[in-house]
Parts: sequence; C-alpha cells; structure tokens
Amino acid sequence: MLKTMLKATLAGALLLSTASAQRDMSSVEIRAEAVTDGIYVLYGAGGNMGLFTGTDAIFLVDDQFAPLTPKILAKVKELTGAAPHFVLNTHYHGDHTGGNENLGKAGAVIFSHDNVRKRVIQDNEKPENAPVVTFPDSQTFHINGDTVRAYHVHNAHTDGDSFVYWEMANVIHTGDLMFEKSMGSFPFIDLKGGGSVNGAIKAMDRMIDIADRRTKVIPGHGQVTDRAGLIAYRGMLVDVRNKVQSMMQDGMSRKQIVEARPARSYARGRENGFIKEDQFVNTVIDSLSAE
Repeated sequence: MLKTMLKATLAGALLLSTASAQRDMSSVEIRAEAVTDGIYVLYGAGGNMGLFTGTDAIFLVDDQFAPLTPKILAKVKELTGAAPHFVLNTHYHGDHTGGNENLGKAGAVIFSHDNVRKRVIQDNEKPENAPVVTFPDSQTFHINGDTVRAYHVHNAHTDGDSFVYWEMANVIHTGDLMFEKSMGSFPFIDLKGGGSVNGAIKAMDRMIDIADRRTKVIPGHGQVTDRAGLIAYRGMLVDVRNKVQSMMQDGMSRKQIVEARPARSYARGRENGFIKEDQFVNTVIDSLSAE
C-alpha cells in the first residue's frame, strides 16, 4: 500500500512541478484578469497567482516557476508600476514557490506557513527558495485599505497549506485546496507531503464558512469561481470519500473499488488532467487507510 501511495503522490508532484519547470517556457505568457478593484489573478504555467495592488504595497500570492520570473515581474510592473513587496506561498510545491529566490532578490519578503519552509529546504534542497518569514496558524497584512489574512489549514492538500482572504474585497485565494473543474483534472492530495482527504474536506468547510454569495474565489488551478463553486468541489470530495469508505468497510479490495468507479459521475471534463480518476480513487483509499 505504501508503494502505491508514494507512486501516486510522487507522480503527481513530478508532473505538476518538475516536468513543468524543465520544459521550455519561452512561449508562456502571463495573463492578468481583474477579480475586483485592485485584485487580479495572473495565469501562466503552474498555480494561479493572486496580485493585490494599492498605495501601501504590492502583494503577490504564489510565484510559479523561476524561469517565468522576468515575465511575472514585467506583468506586475505593468499593472502596478512596482515589483512585489510581499509574496505569500500557499504551500511548498514548485509551481507555487519556484520564483521565491528571484523575487527575494528583487526586494520581496517571502511569507508562508512553517511547514512550507521546511519542505522547500528538505524536498527541493534549495534554501535560497525558502520563505524567510513563517507562521504557525495565521498571518495578517494591513495594507492598501484592506485586511488580508492567511489561514493555515491542517493536512489538506499538504501539511503546509494556507488560503488567503481579503476581508474588505471579499476575495479568497484557495491555493491548491481547490482544483476548479476547468483545469480538467481530479484533485491532487499530496499524501507524501502531509495531505489527506479528510483534511481537504475540512479546509473546504472553513472557506465555505467565510464566503458568502458575493465572494470571488481564485482557485489554485482553473478559473475564478464563487462560494457555489467551493460547495460543489466539497461535495465531490465528500461523495467520493463516503463511497470509498463504504466499499472499504464492506471488505472490497483496492482493485474492486477502483473498478467500481466511485468518482465516475465527476469524470466528464476531468479525463485529461494530470490526476486521473483511478489515481484520485487510489489516493482516497490510501488516505483513509492511513487514518
């Protein structure tokens, strides 16, 4: 079982981070979409970035891959006139932290949960990419006329996840706690990195409790959505978790559970993503087995 778990999580992490970092990114463009006044989502290669601009500071959520830093800085300066003062990493994966060293050299202070720094150093063996300010539970920024809070959620996508909430603007950046459907992939729960399906569901509960019908939601991957999108994503996690759990309690083997396709109803539109239906179901099995 352990070999299966490691194979699934490592394959996902490599596909999303290592392979992307090694490919030619010369043709990647950084595209900006306004979410609300002063807040943008930046699309490129890897996790969605959140950009907050105003008179006090330029605040960036995640920073994709190192080769894209010049393009990211160019887009940020085009929109704001300056380089980021603060960068917050939602978790440790390379498509969210790869630009840390470059942006630090450009003057940004890099923030994250404590475990992000530990894993960037341990797993990537690159201290230069590690955040320099870390927190155990939450971090608050009082900038640009808003209160921006980063909340840690335990053992969800990884063991170092934070989501970001702009209180006045009423915007949430989920990090990879959410893979919005347009990305075309099933969820990636990094078990090796401390994630769990039940932790992922609890993280969704916390964001749903904060959100209202006017909240704009920037997912870690995919298109901007809303509270209804959060609820639908949570519903998928709960439904598949419950079905798998019931099958396990009935004594079904891993092979039988996978062949029963407990995630079948969510497969349309997610068939070609880097996490396939069977991989997701295996991850849920391994997550529940480890509890």
